[in-house]
Amino acid sequence: MEVTREDVLRCAKLTSLRLSEAEIEPMRLAMTQMLSHAESLNALALDEVEPTTHGPNLFLSRREDKIVDCFTQAQALANAPEHHKGHFVVPKVMQG
Repeated sequence: MEVTREDVLRCAKLTSLRLSEAEIEPMRLAMTQMLSHAESLNALALDEVEPTTHGPNLFLSRREDKIVDCFTQAQALANAPEHHKGHFVVPKVMQG
């Protein structure tokens, strides 16, 4: 399936993404590739595969919960580009 520039812009608007002019064509190509891959799944012979709503019953191994040596707060923050009052400082990801 071929994705058009208009498809990319519509998806960007629906998802509140701001794409620069330089980002539109690479996004169009990536979206085309993803949809082509999804379409290729239609070629699989799945007529005799039973539908399922969950994975197989697997035994999940568990380990004992015990205290082990770990970093101190100072050691954990030692290589952080920025920290304040014992916390990592990271860029804001939500607009408010």
